[in-house]
Amino acid sequence: MTAAPTWSVVVPTVGRPSLDALLLSLVRQDWSQVPQQPSSVVICDDRPLTSTLPLAPPDLPWPSRVVRTGGRGPAAARNAGWRATRQSWVAFLDDDVVLPAGWARAFVDDLCAADRDGSVAGTQARLHVPLPQGRRPTDWERSTAGLERARWATADMAFRRAALEQVHGFDERFPRAYREDADLALRLRAAGWRLVRGERTTHHPVRPADDRVSIRVQAGARDDALMRVLHGRRWRELAETGRGRFPWHVVTVAAAAAGALLAVGGRGRAARAALAVWSVLTADFAVRRVLPGPRPGEPGAAAEWRRMALTSVAIPFAAVAHRLRGAVAHRRAAPWRPAVRAVLFDRDGTLVTDVPYNGDPDRVEPAEGAHESLELLRRERVAVGLITNQSGVARGLLSRAQVDAVNGRVAELLGPFATVQVCPHGPESSCPCRKPAGGMVLRAAHELGVSPWEVAVVGDIGDDMGAALAAGSRAVLVPTPATRPEEVQRAEVVATDLRAAVALLVPGAEQGA
Repeated sequence: MTAAPTWSVVVPTVGRPSLDALLLSLVRQDWSQVPQQPSSVVICDDRPLTSTLPLAPPDLPWPSRVVRTGGRGPAAARNAGWRATRQSWVAFLDDDVVLPAGWARAFVDDLCAADRDGSVAGTQARLHVPLPQGRRPTDWERSTAGLERARWATADMAFRRAALEQVHGFDERFPRAYREDADLALRLRAAGWRLVRGERTTHHPVRPADDRVSIRVQAGARDDALMRVLHGRRWRELAETGRGRFPWHVVTVAAAAAGALLAVGGRGRAARAALAVWSVLTADFAVRRVLPGPRPGEPGAAAEWRRMALTSVAIPFAAVAHRLRGAVAHRRAAPWRPAVRAVLFDRDGTLVTDVPYNGDPDRVEPAEGAHESLELLRRERVAVGLITNQSGVARGLLSRAQVDAVNGRVAELLGPFATVQVCPHGPESSCPCRKPAGGMVLRAAHELGVSPWEVAVVGDIGDDMGAALAAGSRAVLVPTPATRPEEVQRAEVVATDLRAAVALLVPGAEQGA
């Protein structure tokens, strides 16, 4: 009998209470009948780095870790999660699903079936959205229930690691849980992979929402603009998403705008005609949303009708505005993943010889090939930065002035750095900037005016690689005698020296040397 493939669980979260319910439903599965349990669980804490409230998930019977991803969205969080694992399959679970009894066995059966077919990149669960009894569902509840028919939904979907590696995972330019799954599906299919629906079922309860939720979700129209740039005008047909109502929103907004302009221009009759068209379209939209919902006499019907009337006026304008912003922002979007525009180097052990807690600029000695490698990048107009943990400050072994003096000497010997980031905290501080956290990488990217995915980190230990992973940046390990064997084994990319690292990240730099 063929052994079940190895797999890990990745859960992106923004700290919702439902996270505990999901994890407990995972723990409470009957694992005695399952041939392969998860090798690890990675929880991707995607709250902003300014959040100081610790994330305290329940104890799990498998190796687990929390990776902070800085509020960059589910695509970035999922990428950080799967890159933190090494198993052949990755099971993505949203933090608001619940796994029913029998899920574990059904999941592993789905996984084994997919693993046997080398053309399958992913296997998707059948989602069930429980709806209230005793009344018709609200607009928000019906929207959530649409997940039952959705293709590519990553609320519960397992992907083959090799497939994710081939297409570089999720496109982090999709900051919402909206089109990032369809984009990944299209890129996988274009690369020759298949996606299948398994037999397991996962419950997806309806999250609580306020009256403006249907307006806020129109921000997804920006992602539609990115999909059009990346996949062409037929992207909806290719992704099997349906047309939606956006063309009617355009007509509605155009009618309102025309009515206002005509009124200002003194053309009253034409203005009234245009505004009449706007009124009819708005009313039609509201009626279409009201009819499937709660009827008079049912609980919540009055509040739902009021909500539909108000939001039906606002939604067309919000959708069109978001689409226009997206079209402008993404008009030059290149296929994922864009080229490296900045390379951040660890200091001690990477660019200079490691002298523990060095506060003396005279003891700075550049590593072999450091100056040449940095000049190759500068010649290609790739920004060069420095990121360094300096816990000696927190330990009282160094002053910040000494750290700055050493950094200044490094710049004298190796050339100027476009950004220098220093974490003076100790490992016990759990600060978001100390490597392996991604704070310094994200701060450097912001300072340089580039996106985290356009940044690469070069270092000599696992903490450097972890910082890149948490920030969504590329990472290259350049081992030294201080590098542990397991760090080399876990690294995504390993280079023999600095020049080789530069050649891997920016091929043109080496060719132009």
